[in-house]
Amino acid sequence: MKILEGKTAIITGASRGIGKGIAQVFAAHGCNVAFTFSSSEGPAKEL
Repeated sequence: MKILEGKTAIITGASRGIGKGIAQVFAAHGCNVAFTFSSSEGPAKEL
């Protein structure tokens, strides 16, 4: 998706579930991703 290339996304709750999937897809398509998490620090570090 070239529409995401060079764009920046802020995703809340991105350490698991739907938020994680969105963060991974956006990053794979060239989007700069900033994300937050509340309690799943381990999975957040893996991203």
